[in-house]
Amino acid sequence: MQIRQIQVACEAVQDRLTLRVSTQANEEYRVWITRRFLRELWPHLVGMLAGHLAARPQAVSETSAAAAPTPPSFDQPFKEDNPLFPLGSSPLLASEANLNAGGEGMAKLVFREARERSFTLNLNAELMQALCAMLRKSAEQLAWGLPLDYAAAPAEKATLPADEPKPGLLH
Repeated sequence: MQIRQIQVACEAVQDRLTLRVSTQANEEYRVWITRRFLRELWPHLVGMLAGHLAARPQAVSETSAAAAPTPPSFDQPFKEDNPLFPLGSSPLLASEANLNAGGEGMAKLVFREARERSFTLNLNAELMQALCAMLRKSAEQLAWGLPLDYAAAPAEKATLPADEPKPGLLH
């Protein structure tokens, strides 16, 4: 899936965030994120940024510098050009998430709703940083009062206590 745009919008009446991801294939995926879910997910996102996705020094050659992608821009409105909704137009209500390393410089974030629909988002460090910035800003707009800082202690394990914990299970 080639990501074209990511947006996090505030839904003040329902007191939740809507994550919208559009692809180059004109598909749109929507995920609702509640305050409680974001509170549980945040330390794992920060841990992934500080750990697996942490910036590593690389030798820059002329060819790699010329082929470097352009940095993300937050000044363009989210495109609404009659997208297809593979999971339906109703957003997935995230109740579980898995966050794992997905290869060199990549993270795999899977949102699941009560064992029904799921959505996988593959993120590099730049996209993860942008997602975190949007989540933070939106949570501030809703006045959730969550301590969403990047200095939060990274989780040792991406698993919350449960009867039978699964690797990477967040919520």
